[in-house]
Formats: sequence, C-alpha cells, structure tokens
Amino acid sequence: MLETRKLCGGWGPTLVVEDLSLTVAAGETVAIVGRNGVGKSTLLELIVGRAQWRSGGILLNGGDIAGLATHDRARQGLGYVPQSREVFPSLTVAEHLQVAARPGDWTAQRVLDLFPRLGERMASHGNQLSGGEQQMLAIARALLGNPRVLLMDEPFEGLAPIIVEHLVSSIRKIVQTSSLALLLVEQRVDIALDLSHRCIVVDRGRTVFEGASDALAGDDERIAGLMGLGH
Repeated sequence: MLETRKLCGGWGPTLVVEDLSLTVAAGETVAIVGRNGVGKSTLLELIVGRAQWRSGGILLNGGDIAGLATHDRARQGLGYVPQSREVFPSLTVAEHLQVAARPGDWTAQRVLDLFPRLGERMASHGNQLSGGEQQMLAIARALLGNPRVLLMDEPFEGLAPIIVEHLVSSIRKIVQTSSLALLLVEQRVDIALDLSHRCIVVDRGRTVFEGASDALAGDDERIAGLMGLGH
C-alpha cells in the first residue's frame, strides 16, 4: 500500500533521511523507532510532502506521489496525524469533523463511537481542549479523510498514562476493524512493538534493523544496541 525506495530528503540544505526504503501493506502496522533526532519525523514529513524531497520514490498503492502537493497526496489516500496535532484553535470539534469528512467507511458517528469524549465536546474550540482531547481530534480528523494509509507521529507524547492507555486501545481497534495501513513513529518502544507487526529501527536517517516486532519485544539490550544506546 505504501512504499519508499531509497528515499532521501530533509530540510533546506540538510539531508536528514538517506536511502531509506520501506513497505507497509494493507492491514499492516509498521513502527519506526530510534533515538531523538535520527530522522523519524522527517521521514513522515517527506512522505506527506512537507519536508524537501531530494531523490527516491514514494509510492502509494503503486503510484509514485513524490511530485504531488500535500493536498493531492491526501486525495490519493494518505492520512497524517502530526506530532504537534495541529488542530485549529478557532474551529469547534464539530467543524473540524465537518471540514475533514470525505466519503467512505469512516463517518462522524463512527469516530465519535471510537472517541466518545469528542461527542461531549462538539461545541468546544480547538484551543479549549486538553492535550488528550486534541490528540483524539487529530486522529478522528485523519480517519474522516478515509485514507488508505495513515501516518502517526508520536501520538502518545506528553499525555497522561490513562489517556495513553485509551489511545492505544483505540488505535488497536482502528487497525483490527479496517484494511488501513498504519505507519507509526513512536518514542515509547514498548508501545510501538506492542501495536505493530513489523518494526524498523532508524539511526542517522538510515534503516539499521527491520523485522518482526515480536523478535524485539522484551529484548531491551538488543533494542538499546540497535538504537545506539549501548555501552
């Protein structure tokens, strides 16, 4: 469903991602993990068209989207939940959902069933929501675009444990009840491995490990070594 081929890019003259290739199949969750600053978020920004592409392919359902504008990539079926959530402070929850909606299986009622708290906050503006509520809204907004592929950048960052637990459960439901391909960047390696089928460890913009998440789960020493956190 999603594939990058020797993808290179970054910000201005700085090359952050180098020759990075990956695939995510329909119904599959792939986690990207690594230390801070190794290029994980930039990889997602390259895929959605916000960072500066240098070379390599970005294929969505077999078609190369590397030359498309961000909004055209969204129309092709790419959804994005950015690290900073990026909700509109002046729009209500209801307006966010209305603006984002496109025809498909994900409807406003379905996302409200997934996140009942949003249903209680429909008249609240984006800047009146808690961090957890903003994250729920960012995910709901992305789902209402009815993407084929969903990119999520550290969706649990800065949230209370009880909210993290709820979001983990919600993301699990999303992937279990749809054919959505999910590419997840997450600093919490334990959560990333628990949610994903496969894991890619990135260091300095390059892949240093790719394999089944089960193969790494619980092996803290190996994880630390792959991430450059060892001796």
